[in-house]
Amino acid sequence: MILPGATIGVLGGGQLGRMFTLAAKVMGYQVVVLDPDPASPAGQVANVHLKADYRDAVALLRMGSLCDAVTTEFENVPATSLDMLAKHCLVAPSPQALAVAQDRLMEKSRAREFGCDTAPFANIESEADLAQAWHEIGAPALLKTRRLGYDGKGQARVNSLDELAAAFAELGNVPCLLEGFLPLEREVSVVLARNQADEIAFFPLAENQHRDGILDISIVPARVPEKLADDARRMAAGLAHGLDYVGVMAVEFFLLRGEANASNENTPGRIVFNEMAPRPHNSGHYTLDACATDQFQQQVRALCGLTLGDPRLLSPVVMVNLLGDVWTPQPDWNTLLRHPGVQLHLYGKAEARPGRKMGHYNCLAPDLADALALALETRAALGIGA
Repeated sequence: MILPGATIGVLGGGQLGRMFTLAAKVMGYQVVVLDPDPASPAGQVANVHLKADYRDAVALLRMGSLCDAVTTEFENVPATSLDMLAKHCLVAPSPQALAVAQDRLMEKSRAREFGCDTAPFANIESEADLAQAWHEIGAPALLKTRRLGYDGKGQARVNSLDELAAAFAELGNVPCLLEGFLPLEREVSVVLARNQADEIAFFPLAENQHRDGILDISIVPARVPEKLADDARRMAAGLAHGLDYVGVMAVEFFLLRGEANASNENTPGRIVFNEMAPRPHNSGHYTLDACATDQFQQQVRALCGLTLGDPRLLSPVVMVNLLGDVWTPQPDWNTLLRHPGVQLHLYGKAEARPGRKMGHYNCLAPDLADALALALETRAALGIGA
C-alpha cells in the first residue's frame, strides 16, 4: 500500500488530471504532473509540474524518481513512456491495458474475448480491404479510425461502397474499423474501479445523451431495466478482470431497441459494448457530488493499493457539460448558482473554444424527474443547444 504522505503522479494535465490531483491532495498525497502546457489545469494545482513532452526522457526519469506510483488521465500516452516509468515506480493501469484502448480493433476483439457483445465489425488496413469489409457489414455502417478518435471525431456514416471509399480517403487512408449500425435506444456507461487485490466497485450506471458527438448530459440512475444494468456490469467486470486492469475504467454500452414478438409485445432490448476509457470519464463526473466516494478518490485508492471506497449513490443527479460555445464572453453563473441543488465545477482553462470542455455542473434533487427538470431548465437558460 502507498499511504498518504507519499508522492504520486499523473501523465496529462487536463481537467481529469486536475480533479485527480485535487482528490489526491485532499487525501494527503503529494502530486507530480507531467504535461507540456505551462498553463495546464492540473499543473496549476500540483506540487510539481514537469513542463515537458510525454516522451522527454529526462522529465520521465525525474517523475519516476519522485513518484511512488503514476497513473494517466488519457489513453494515448506513448507506450515507451510508460515502459520507462515502470522501471522506476508502479504504473497503473498497465501499458498493456492502455494499448488495448488505443486501438479499436484490439479493443473490440478483446472485449469479445472477455464476454462482451459487440456490433459486427471488419478491419480495414488499405483500399484493398474496402470491398470485403463492405460485403461483411453492409449498409448502414460507421467507419472509424482505429486510433485517436474521440468525441465523434475520426468517424463517418456510410451507406454504400462508394461512400465508404470516399470516407476512407477523407480520414487519411489510415487503418479503420467498419462497424454495423445498430438500432440504438440509448447509451449507458459503467464506471468501475479495480484494485490490485481484484476488488471491483461499480458506480451507478449513467444514461448519456450527446450533442454533435460530445457528451451533453448524464442522467443517474440510468433509466434502464435492472437486468440490462446487470448485463452491463457483468461485461464491464469481465473486461477489467481479463485485462488485469488496475484503476478507474469507464465502459460505454449501447442499449438496443427491443422488437415486437409474435404476440405483438416488445421484447427487452440488449446491451452491446461500444468502447472503453482506461481512466475516469466525463460521464462519471456526477460522482463528485452525488456519491459517497467520487471517481477521482477511487482512482487514488486503486492506484495506491487501498481498499476501494463506497460508490453508492446518495442522490439522483444529472450532470451537464459546459463547452466553450457558451462563453460569450462568460456565462452568467448566477443562472446556475441561484439554485441550491446545482454544484458548479470549472476546469481552470484560460481560453474557451467551441467544443472545448470548460466545466460541468451537477443538478441534485430528491427525485430524478426533478433533477432532470432542473438540468434542462438551467441548460436552456445558459443557451446550451439553442
